[in-house]
Amino acid sequence: MKRFDGRLHNELRPVTITPDLQSYAEGSVIIEAGLTRILCSVTVEDGVPKFLKGTGRGWITAEYAMLPSSTLTRISRDSRTGGRASEIQRLIGRSLRATVDMQILGERTLNIDCDVIQADGGTRTASITGAYVALYQALLTMKERNDIQCLPIINGVAAVSVGIINDIPVLDMAYEEDVLAETDFNVVMTDQGEFVEIQGTAETKPFSPIILADVLTLANEGIEQLLKIQSQVIKSF
Repeated sequence: MKRFDGRLHNELRPVTITPDLQSYAEGSVIIEAGLTRILCSVTVEDGVPKFLKGTGRGWITAEYAMLPSSTLTRISRDSRTGGRASEIQRLIGRSLRATVDMQILGERTLNIDCDVIQADGGTRTASITGAYVALYQALLTMKERNDIQCLPIINGVAAVSVGIINDIPVLDMAYEEDVLAETDFNVVMTDQGEFVEIQGTAETKPFSPIILADVLTLANEGIEQLLKIQSQVIKSF
């Protein structure tokens, strides 16, 4: 299949993760996937939500927003926290909570902020991939401050999109492909090869179990590449 940008069906867009974008956050990166650019930061607060008080366990929560000029048509600041944003930030939070031993974290909350500077498809998956690196850096900062005695990381995590276009699965869709996709998926996986979440929606026609198997195989290939990119950045900390 010929893609609009010349990529193969199983090829990621160029991905870079640049750390240390914000001096006051415990961890921060900007992730770029093609033309998509997202600032991911992590800040630490003492205390946890009411349902966790007294348990000794920590919490990770996320907020997601698209900046006003991140798309072709300006997004009103008042409309950035609607249903779509709420759905995405819950996904980010679930994905990152799967990576950390909350007991080691103690009664602290890690706030993850993902702000889309420029959107060209795959913003929720890129947010997860970038936020994990910012989270890792934040935990290192906490360890250096003696807030925690050891890193509470259980496993790494990354995410990628897969679409079905003309009955062919394609990896990491840009916007031009996303609007054409018959079916689109967002897949979150750990570095142990386990799934955290699989989101799949048929836009024009239902998909078969065979297609689903092909999609998950393709997603796994892409996520393995993303995990390597994350690892290279983490080694620089």
